[in-house]
Amino acid sequence: VQLQASGGGLVQAGGSLRLSCVASGNIYRLDNVGWYRQARGNQRELVAEILGTGTTNYADSVKGRFTISRDDAKNTVYLQMSSLKPEDTAVYYCRRRNFWGQGTQVTVSS
Repeated sequence: VQLQASGGGLVQAGGSLRLSCVASGNIYRLDNVGWYRQARGNQRELVAEILGTGTTNYADSVKGRFTISRDDAKNTVYLQMSSLKPEDTAVYYCRRRNFWGQGTQVTVSS
């Protein structure tokens, strides 16, 4: 399984970004997929996940601001991030089963 994460960048506080995670290889439509982030000096943390059933879960810090969704026809999971804050600055990774993407940097300036 290969995961390609993209969509990161530099944005001002209050702005929005959409991350994409495209999967290829031996994947299953009902795979659970998660977005994680790791800020400098911090441990990697779960931001949002979407289960094969469509159920979504979010970290308290992003509830109401981030939305995770999936397009199984495109083998892609999205993370729509709105009302971004400087504390959202991190490298964002997608995970599908036990496979990780390469990470995409999100930087939010104040």
